Amino acid sequence: MAKTKEEKKKIIEVAAAELKRSQALIFADFGGVKTEELVKLRRTLREADSTFEVIKKQLLKIIFRETKVDYDPLRFESQVGTVFTRGELTPAAGVLYRFSKENALFKILGGFDLKANKAVTGETVKAIGQLPSREALLGQLVQIMASPIRMFLYVLSERSKKEASPSA
Repeated sequence: MAKTKEEKKKIIEVAAAELKRSQALIFADFGGVKTEELVKLRRTLREADSTFEVIKKQLLKIIFRETKVDYDPLRFESQVGTVFTRGELTPAAGVLYRFSKENALFKILGGFDLKANKAVTGETVKAIGQLPSREALLGQLVQIMASPIRMFLYVLSERSKKEASPSA
C-alpha cells in the first residue's frame, strides 16, 4: 500500500532524528527473510544499542541529503534495511554477521561511518563482525602480556629446585 505524503514526511523526520543519534549505518539486503526472523534480529540489535529500519531507498536518499550525509543508497539493486548504530560499529556488525550465517538470504551490503564521513564496504563490515568481543580481545592481551612473566617465574622456580637438591 502506497504511503501518503504526510506518512513519508513522518518517516523522514523520525529517521533523520535517528541518524543524528547514530555513529554508523549498516545496510543489508533482507529479501526473502521471514518476518519472525527479522523480529528476532531487531530484538538482538536493540541489545547492541542499534535499530533495524526498512526505509525505501528514495526516502533514504532524501534523509541523507537533508542531514548532509554523502552517500547514495540507490547504488544497491535490492531492497535495503538500514541499521542505525548509536554506539560502536563492532557489536552491531557482529550481530548482523552471525545472523547472515544463520540466514543465507540475508546479505550485508555495506555501511557508512558517520563520524569519519566515510563509506565502508560489505566485506569490511563482515570482517568487523567476525572479530571477537572487546572483553575477549582484552583477555587475550592480558594473557600475552603475562606469558613472559609466567615463563620467567617458571625458570626461577626450576633453578631454585636445582640449587636446593643435593648433588650426588
